[in-house]
Amino acid sequence: MSKISKFFKGGGSAASKGRGGPSPQEALARLRETEEMLSKKQEYLETRIERELAVARQHGTKNKRAALQALKRKKRYEKQLNQIDGTLSTIEFQREALENSHTNTEVLKNMGYAARAMKKVHENMDLNKIDDLMQDITEQQDVAQEISDAISNRAAFGDEFDEDELMAELEELEQEELNKGMRDVRLPSVPSTSLPSRPENNDGAKQSHCSYELHSCITHVQLATQKKAEDEDEMKKLAAWAS
Repeated sequence: MSKISKFFKGGGSAASKGRGGPSPQEALARLRETEEMLSKKQEYLETRIERELAVARQHGTKNKRAALQALKRKKRYEKQLNQIDGTLSTIEFQREALENSHTNTEVLKNMGYAARAMKKVHENMDLNKIDDLMQDITEQQDVAQEISDAISNRAAFGDEFDEDELMAELEELEQEELNKGMRDVRLPSVPSTSLPSRPENNDGAKQSHCSYELHSCITHVQLATQKKAEDEDEMKKLAAWAS
């Protein structure tokens, strides 16, 4: 006999009766003990059945009476074996139900323990204070966002100046540059002597010289016009940068 069964058969049973009923652990131990006993009984009956079959084969028709008696005993053992199978099924079902009940009881007990702990934690919490705290957190987050936006924005230096005045001053500078460029252009001087009514054959050199001076004048004008266009482009870029 195991120590557990001795415990429950002895002082354990008295203790459980004093408490008004066995505990789930005690009942499960008893059921397992019963299953073990019936399993051993099954093995014994199976052995007896094989033995009676051997006796019946041994006697056969030589000793019908002994052979029939052996077969009758085999039938009784088989009947007992079937009964034990049914009993074991019932005990197994009861043990599983008891185990599930015990598990559910433990689960509910632990859930109740957790609920009491949660209640104790929430005793020191005021919902109104929590609402105020969340409102303060939201306000501080808004302030932090405003500060971040202000820091990330580009500093608007020079916003106090009038843009129209700046554009007028820029146009004056542009006009001054154009006037300066026109002053730097030197046109060829007009000859003091009058030109002949028609060119003479011996004056080919003079005609070539005049053509060269006229070409040089046109070149200077083109350079002045090109410089003016470049100055206008620079002024436009400067105005775009200032705006």
